[in-house]
Amino acid sequence: MKVCLTGADGMLGHAIQKVFSDVEVIGFTIDTLDITNLDNTVKKIKRARPDFMIHAAAFTNVDLCESEPEKAYLVNGLGTRNVAMACEEINCPILYISTDYVFDGARSTPYNEWDEPNPASVYGLSKLMGERYVSALTNRFYIVRTSWLYGPDGNNFVDTIIRLLSEKESLKVVNDQRGSPTYTVDLARKIRELIGRGYGAYHITNTGSCTWYDFAVAIAAKKGIKKTISPITSEEFNRPAKRPAYSVLANTLLRLEGIREARHWEDALQEYIKYWR
Repeated sequence: MKVCLTGADGMLGHAIQKVFSDVEVIGFTIDTLDITNLDNTVKKIKRARPDFMIHAAAFTNVDLCESEPEKAYLVNGLGTRNVAMACEEINCPILYISTDYVFDGARSTPYNEWDEPNPASVYGLSKLMGERYVSALTNRFYIVRTSWLYGPDGNNFVDTIIRLLSEKESLKVVNDQRGSPTYTVDLARKIRELIGRGYGAYHITNTGSCTWYDFAVAIAAKKGIKKTISPITSEEFNRPAKRPAYSVLANTLLRLEGIREARHWEDALQEYIKYWR
């Protein structure tokens, strides 16, 4: 099997390459493939002739998307359109990485795959644009929504908390946003299991949920750091982009497809800290 991967130099891209190390992976980075250029994208993907495409490249700076909406729509929306069109031309299935931020977070129970998206931010809207291009332009696709990613080889919340706790005597962390921290290695493993199963939209996260404050407290505890972490509200934190207050994803269709859910987020965090931090 030959797999093409966009976003190969990103945090998830590195994890996917490790999990798929036994097959041929053609990794595209921002320097080797400009997904915003349709002709260039079609040409390079047709030349690679993959059996499968994993599209993980994205403009993921949620706050910067608010001040640069056209870039967000270009990269996450039209860039995804271009990759989907290229895959359709060579009859290549595509797996698109999406996000919990396509939901507004107005509810208090986990979102299923068939729940209606309603993004509250430019980032969420741009990723939803990508979803809709994929489903409209290709017949063989997977849309994988995930959340709160962390892992080796990239900037992430876990590393940031550990660094800040080494620099400061106390931290304030948001306590009114709830989601499921997801370890990139676990996500990549489930993607590997999903390929070859029924097409459609899937939610893949580590199980369980917490707030960012709960997550920070768990990180400190597992690192043996004894410093003060205080809960604050999103309003107090005052970020440009609105985050969903509740964006826990139910991995319902994954289970129905016969794939076991990923382990609990605390177990995954323990492994990450033990081996990487």
